[in-house]
Amino acid sequence: MKKYKYLFLLIIIFPCLSACTLFNLDKREPLSVFDLGPPRLPAAAAGAQPAMEATLLIPPISASPWLDNTGIHYRLAYQDASRPDAYAQNRWTVAPALMLTERLRARFAGASRGVITAQDGARADTALRIELEDFSQSFDTAQSSKVMVRLRASLIDLNTRALQSQRTIAVERPAAPNAPGAAQALATAGDAAIEEILVWAAQAVKK
Repeated sequence: MKKYKYLFLLIIIFPCLSACTLFNLDKREPLSVFDLGPPRLPAAAAGAQPAMEATLLIPPISASPWLDNTGIHYRLAYQDASRPDAYAQNRWTVAPALMLTERLRARFAGASRGVITAQDGARADTALRIELEDFSQSFDTAQSSKVMVRLRASLIDLNTRALQSQRTIAVERPAAPNAPGAAQALATAGDAAIEEILVWAAQAVKK
């Protein structure tokens, strides 16, 4: 008799559990996807003459392995700053290094004699190689956050294969303590980092 009683309970409970599971799935937040938005060209750059009298080879930006994906990363610095995590329901359209590569090439194309890639088969004076070391949000408290963009840039003379100059660019900006806030602040910080690279590169190439 007990055997049939347990079987009856299972028949009643399993459909309820399935219904609850489906209900919870329907209640999950929809996936939100972000990009860097439209380019933010500084007002001082509008109509300005090219800053670099050189043709640049700009390969795709490389990234640290933990950044080589579409996650929007953050750290809870008030708990453990050494542990990066990513928002579950928020993503970039593509990996940050790819977005920054297009942004960088577009900015340098308007401030030099031209920008080429390895696939173009054309000659360039200088190569600009960049590694993305950080592109994340950090929480000092649960309600206070900032973002960090850190890039290591190298200029290489393609005639002599010599390293002309190398520099690490780090830009920090305050951010709203959520994924949309991180995306907006990282886009702004990324553009600011590109402007710093442009100023540095123009000075280094002239030397």
